[in-house]
Amino acid sequence: MIVTSNRIPVNPEHAEAFEEAFKNRASQVDNMDGFVSFQLLRPTKDGDPYIVMTTWESKAHFEAWTNSDAFKEGHAKSGTLPREAFLGHPVLEIHEIIQ
Repeated sequence: MIVTSNRIPVNPEHAEAFEEAFKNRASQVDNMDGFVSFQLLRPTKDGDPYIVMTTWESKAHFEAWTNSDAFKEGHAKSGTLPREAFLGHPVLEIHEIIQ
């Protein structure tokens, strides 16, 4: 099993809109084969990124999601936030659950 952590630096002035975008997310990931869970983590310290965390049965399942039409549809709304909503590029981390 794996956990993906997509660390997204969000401008605090756009934090509410960013969170709202996830509340209204398309939810295609919920029906993907191998998908286990989704969490959006809000930073508690200024300057820290939001973290979009997903759990998958395997890395192959996650990769199938990122290559799917559903992924493209689910991320189409990300373009609705202005460029200044983000303070940098997202950083994706993938970890294997060992315990």
